[in-house]
Amino acid sequence: MDKKRRDFLKIAGVTTLAGLGGTTVVDRLVSGSSPVQARAAQEVDPAEHGAGEQTAAAGHGEEVVKSGNRLGMVVDLRKFREHPELLEKVRQACHAEHNVPDFPNKKDVIKWIWPTGFENAFPEHSTYHLNESSEDNKVPVFCNHCDSPPCVKACPTRATFKNKDGIVAMDYHRCIGCRFCMAACPYGMRSFNWRDPRAGLDMNNINRRFPTRMRGVVEKCNFCAERVGLGEQPKCVEVCGETKAMIFGNLNDPESEIRKVLKENFTIQRKPSAGTHPSVFYIV
Repeated sequence: MDKKRRDFLKIAGVTTLAGLGGTTVVDRLVSGSSPVQARAAQEVDPAEHGAGEQTAAAGHGEEVVKSGNRLGMVVDLRKFREHPELLEKVRQACHAEHNVPDFPNKKDVIKWIWPTGFENAFPEHSTYHLNESSEDNKVPVFCNHCDSPPCVKACPTRATFKNKDGIVAMDYHRCIGCRFCMAACPYGMRSFNWRDPRAGLDMNNINRRFPTRMRGVVEKCNFCAERVGLGEQPKCVEVCGETKAMIFGNLNDPESEIRKVLKENFTIQRKPSAGTHPSVFYIV
């Protein structure tokens, strides 16, 4: 990490922890941001930094204010059990699409989407006498793109922000590696690049439409914002194809496919008590 980033981290850390003048310091230090950074800043209202709008489908039984787009995902675990090879196929496609490095040591691993046990995915739901199919099969987990994302509130540089479609996105150029967002996320859905991620990639076989990252920054699933902006489906949804194991759409549109699926199926969410209002639902 170069001297400028270290100095930034010291200042941002002190001001955030002390709660004194943090916004003023950050605004002054990032005043020379790049066009990409400027666009990121425009996505967030500084006066309401991190204050996510509560919208329809925020949680089970809740019917609150609907406003604009709120993109979300339904993961049908029944389909993943029917097609056990699908989860690894989805993971590989996602990581290839976003140039996620492959490191052998666990401490260096970067994850955007990965399989975990039912008990780890849903710790607030009882696993006492868990049925055999749930016990034997893994659950795909990734960023929940919360409507009230604590990671956005915790980020001192606005490197993490919520865009106009409700996607919790990142500007890697703004990230100073403080990892406050990682501490704030109740789901553990972020990874830190302890090593240069390019060292874990075949640079002759990368997706040149998506940027590689650098050592010392955080990254995570971005709901394929770059594809969505072009009118395409997220890569994981595309890979699932006709299985309909993953459904993506606007949670604020009552006529959308995702809303119809939610209306017809019982779903659960990860750690609903955290009050983040995840945009990801699971059919169990």
